[in-house]
Amino acid sequence: MPHPDAPDTPCVLIDLDKVERNMVRAQKHFDKLGIPLRPHIKTHKLPLFARNQMELGAIGITCQKVGEAEVMADAGLNDIMIPFNIIGPAKLERVKALSKRVKLTLCADSAETVAGYAQAFEKARDPINVLVECDTGAGRCGVQSPQGAVALARLITQHKGLHFAGLMSYPPQGRSEEALAWLRQAVETLSELGLKPEVVSMGGTPDMWLDWPSDLVTEYRPGTYVYMDRSQVAVGAASFEDCALTVLATVVSRPTDKRVIIDAGSKALTSDLLGQVGYGHIPEFPHAIITSLSEEHGIIELPSPSARPQIGAQIEIVPNHACPVSNLYDRVHLTRRGRLVDSVDVAARGKLS
Repeated sequence: MPHPDAPDTPCVLIDLDKVERNMVRAQKHFDKLGIPLRPHIKTHKLPLFARNQMELGAIGITCQKVGEAEVMADAGLNDIMIPFNIIGPAKLERVKALSKRVKLTLCADSAETVAGYAQAFEKARDPINVLVECDTGAGRCGVQSPQGAVALARLITQHKGLHFAGLMSYPPQGRSEEALAWLRQAVETLSELGLKPEVVSMGGTPDMWLDWPSDLVTEYRPGTYVYMDRSQVAVGAASFEDCALTVLATVVSRPTDKRVIIDAGSKALTSDLLGQVGYGHIPEFPHAIITSLSEEHGIIELPSPSARPQIGAQIEIVPNHACPVSNLYDRVHLTRRGRLVDSVDVAARGKLS
């Protein structure tokens, strides 16, 4: 739908009614399970929404990078986990400074990362909480076995500046039972050694609506749920009615009666496909396909010849993946019932280090 009061395109529109509905639904789900939420702010990068999540009952937030955590600390968020290996003296100095301002939890999956933390916090007044990251099947970071988790936990306990606080995992979508069995084995072995984890942190929007066991999982870290996107619709975690973030684009050319060119290319829409055909969903033209992106152009192919959309028309696009889109824009524009109500800076945009 056209937005006559919206800024020039391409731009990001955020439907506040949908954001609030998504936040409330998630909080109620995890309240029912008895599992605290620690939302990941990498999706929205906005202190405004982080505060909203805390007000609804979240116990803290998750920030992927130190820069994001610094922005959130500046905005008054005071319980932050960074689920990313912090490597190098410069970042460790920033983490030390951050730990004096907020309750901070770090994560590690190697002896090298633990050594860096140990050196940084050797003289700290209070030990820093460290979680062992576990690869429970997603094939990203993480120790590769429950035995590896135990070994790294024991190493953490050998350093006076560090406190082994538990385990953290980003489980593979659709394989929750496998991930839970992995973690149960690690927890049982650690408990036998007198190192029972205080925290077992899980994350991921695709499987967030499952009945996660509160006797094992102590917190959950969804991120994309606040906006949802086309990839979450594809895996059944959301419907297009839940998708709060859209990219508003303008038709700038109609070379043929089936080809539409918009002013949103790879610098405005994510190039992530995530198993989808095309680079986004156009609710007004649901059968159209955004077939390719160059830097400034998006190429749309219509299923049959049509005069619509005409040059100058505006269209809204649900991106495949909302999270990188947030990082492409300095500001996002907040709407209610199709009308612009505010514009806010994406405070943690570009905070990648």
